[in-house]
Amino acid sequence: MFTVSLKRYICKSKSDKWPDKSIMLNKKFTLFCILFIGSVLQLYATHQRAAEITYEWINGLTYQVTITMYTYTPSPADDTRSTLPIIWGDNTSSDIPRVVFTALADNYTLNIYKMHHTFPAAGSYKISVEDPNRNLGLVNVPNSVNVPMFTETQLVINPFLGNNNSVTLLNPPIDQGCVGSIFVHNPAAFDPDGDSLSFKLVACRGLGGLEIPGFTLPLTSNIFAIDSITGDLVWDAPVLQGEYNIAFIVEEWRFGMRIGYVTRDMQIVIGACSNTAPVINCVNDTCVIAGETLNFQVSATDPDGNGVTLTANGGPFEGSQPAHINPDPAVGMPTATTNFIWETECDHIRKSPFVALFRARDANPIVSLTSLKSVSIKVIAPAVTFISAVALGDGANLDWEKSVCNNALGYKIYRRSGSSTFVPDPCQTGVSGASGYRFITQIQGINELQFRDDDNGAGLVQGISYCYVVTAYFQDGAESIISNELCVSLKRDLPVITHVSNDSLALSTGHVITAWSKPTELDTNQFPGPYFYKLIRYEGITGTNGVEVFTGTGLNDTLFTDPSVNLNSTGFPYVYAVRLESGSAGSIGSSQRASSIFLNIEPTDGKLILKWNPKVPWINDSVMIYRKTGVENSFSLVGKSKTNSYTDVNLTNEQLYCYYLKTVGGYSVSGIIHPIINYSQIACATPVDNIAPCPLKIGVTTDCEKVENLLHWNPLPDSCGNDVMKYLIYYKPNEQTDFTLIDSVFNSNDTTYLHREMDFTIGCYYMLAVDEPGNISLPSNTVCVDFDACPPYELPNVFTPNGDLYNDIFRPIGYPAANPKAIIESVKLTIFNRWGNIMFETTDPEINWDGKNSQTGSDCPAAVYFYTCEVYYLSLNQVKTIHLQGSVTIIR
Repeated sequence: MFTVSLKRYICKSKSDKWPDKSIMLNKKFTLFCILFIGSVLQLYATHQRAAEITYEWINGLTYQVTITMYTYTPSPADDTRSTLPIIWGDNTSSDIPRVVFTALADNYTLNIYKMHHTFPAAGSYKISVEDPNRNLGLVNVPNSVNVPMFTETQLVINPFLGNNNSVTLLNPPIDQGCVGSIFVHNPAAFDPDGDSLSFKLVACRGLGGLEIPGFTLPLTSNIFAIDSITGDLVWDAPVLQGEYNIAFIVEEWRFGMRIGYVTRDMQIVIGACSNTAPVINCVNDTCVIAGETLNFQVSATDPDGNGVTLTANGGPFEGSQPAHINPDPAVGMPTATTNFIWETECDHIRKSPFVALFRARDANPIVSLTSLKSVSIKVIAPAVTFISAVALGDGANLDWEKSVCNNALGYKIYRRSGSSTFVPDPCQTGVSGASGYRFITQIQGINELQFRDDDNGAGLVQGISYCYVVTAYFQDGAESIISNELCVSLKRDLPVITHVSNDSLALSTGHVITAWSKPTELDTNQFPGPYFYKLIRYEGITGTNGVEVFTGTGLNDTLFTDPSVNLNSTGFPYVYAVRLESGSAGSIGSSQRASSIFLNIEPTDGKLILKWNPKVPWINDSVMIYRKTGVENSFSLVGKSKTNSYTDVNLTNEQLYCYYLKTVGGYSVSGIIHPIINYSQIACATPVDNIAPCPLKIGVTTDCEKVENLLHWNPLPDSCGNDVMKYLIYYKPNEQTDFTLIDSVFNSNDTTYLHREMDFTIGCYYMLAVDEPGNISLPSNTVCVDFDACPPYELPNVFTPNGDLYNDIFRPIGYPAANPKAIIESVKLTIFNRWGNIMFETTDPEINWDGKNSQTGSDCPAAVYFYTCEVYYLSLNQVKTIHLQGSVTIIR
């Protein structure tokens, strides 16, 4: 704004009507203006070198916002910029005051601005600052001295996600390197809330927050990239010396949602030097249990024999009970050595790891180079101690000790059938899916130390050994190390059902064989005999109206064949349960329900998809699939599955195939028959081609002379279109109309279609493929031809109507290849002579003027004539009008 005012009031232009002075005086004054403005730019514009905005939650909707800027020390603007205009993103702005103003080495000045701001409501706000201008001579920012510095930070206020503080970038946004040597920078990003972070490069921005015209990433011999996870910015390797500015954003993620970002616009100075950066040696990523001390050695050696200064920063060095290094800094020649020491506590526990960043800088007298090494440190919660798991009735009572970390919110309980042999990694927290454990409940409250598992009221199953582990969980979703494992089995005082099976000796009858294991721990004093079994049958998995189909006398009567049903002819499974009763004490209890294996078959092209999902209390380990065709007499094993589905492939369409399943499984306690084998019903189906061909990929080539469009496509691969019977072609002339079927191609080997006899070439196409059974593919891509598919409408500036049959007619340039009627609805052309008399008029896009006066029919004399022409182009959206005017010379 300051330079604009100088130009306006001091250096007036010619149009401002200067007093009539000599030319020499004007030239001298103009030179004075140029020199004066140049000095102003030097004083006030050569300024900004790096910047970023961060924020800290105070309370409610109030945040403290910090702008950190590095400026060019010799610039007087450093002294004058005691405030900066900041845009809050809520339609308000302020002047934010400077609180730190410190000169650093290499002509850098640190400027820090701070201010509290209260936002009006929850929402997303983009906080930004723009300040003129960047420093002079940036290699990758054209005319950098006249380009403002713009940086932006996003703040998301979401009460459902909790309060949020921005990431803090602990390493300064200024660095230096050598031509030809790899350069690495890491911002040492630390998020005090423990949110996950990601990094990505963005373009530097200038006036109005727009990307800077002509901005490029620095020239490199190999790569210039930022690691999205670690934040390592790698430039391998600089090619030209000079000053560069680049920008990247650090995004925060919580529960899978982005909750803000910080943009860093930083400066890198590359010198011509042969120095080599120090090499840092220390542990790689590690973990520590909260309450224990992490201690490891770090060393840095300079290959050139220079002295080395080794420092550290990052998340572990922030907050309560911070880490430290000893000595700090460590100095040596050519090696510096220090020890990292961190006495951790429960407050350090979080899901995301901390990153300790070690920085080694050499003492080269020309250009000092820096090396970085980041170490990811995960502070994990100690395991909860599981005290007891006791079976009682149809459930298990669990007890555990309170977590030693008082910041735990509660506990998570996991269960599996049978003991796990999975050995977790030492740094692993929570429960891995590979362990076989399944989450069953979450206990809120650190002092809640008991839970009864009865499978949400359904009751646990006799014959299963249930094993449990527990973890403590924390605010950000972190979990402790897995506890010790405890296992328990219910008392076997009820029958345990084992079989609900098609009769393997007579599968075609579909009769159901049921079997169960008798109780072995029945309290005969509480429930004296005689004893009776009652077998109850239900229709369907969720059947509620049970029918008693069998009564057995005595505990050893544990087998029954149900002849009243035929599994092969019903469209649903049957479910059975065994009830135990005492003749003197009444009902004792019931077994779990178990269903028959019901096989569903879904036909498709050359395949049959088999699916099943029995509801049984035991665990089926594998399923064997048997098949026969309609002409075969016996079944054969064709496959095995450990899931609840199987796809039988390479089948013949329209041929009948029949199947049955054999499941193999068992309970996890001893004393019950093992393995448990059951059979499904016999189910038959016929493969059919119900799969549509794949969508086509089409293109179009336009012939403007003939006003034709040639559609072309590649043949479909055999895997998805080997039985294509025809192609359907759809067309619409513009965006305002609907597609209509214009033709069909019945030869599946054709790969082109010529759309002839068109009024104009403008329009859009798509195609469908149809196979022999009539399956129709999804639409192909849509391709469109607009007016720009043909050459533009241009008129020649000379023609020779002398009867030699060459250039005798005034037509558009390129005719007939550039036939204007392919894209132009009409024209309004008027040709007149130098006195304004009309010689010729037409609406024909081809014009076809023979050089005669349309009023008299006589030849127009050789001369220059003038024209105006309104050209009405057709397009996909509307008729476009273009105005042409010019001259044409007749030569005879």
